[in-house]
Amino acid sequence: QVQLVESGGGLVQTGGSLRLSCAASGRTFSNYAMGWFRQAPGKEREFVAAISRAGYTTYYADSVKGRFTISRDNAKNTVYLQMNSLKPEDTAVYYCAVRLGGRPTRLVSDYNYWGQGTQVTVSS
Repeated sequence: QVQLVESGGGLVQTGGSLRLSCAASGRTFSNYAMGWFRQAPGKEREFVAAISRAGYTTYYADSVKGRFTISRDNAKNTVYLQMNSLKPEDTAVYYCAVRLGGRPTRLVSDYNYWGQGTQVTVSS
């Protein structure tokens, strides 16, 4: 079992920044790829960013590339999502997730454990 707890969401104006955190417990954090996903009302959950076990490889959705940065601190069992230049279309519930086997991917179905989500709202 893996427990994930996200934090750092909130209300921000267009162009602002937020940093999301996801604290993990229950397994050896550094053994697993991690991902961030988001889900807006009435839409399917979508990929945002992912990071490899050691943090050397990252992937981003085209919609956030250049604005968001995923990172991890294995000593703290935490993965981060720095979000800059936020837009109203970034408004969603953001989830972190663990992939128990293999490299990070963009597929929701590849991830095994999920956090409860944190709301990000960007006002225009």
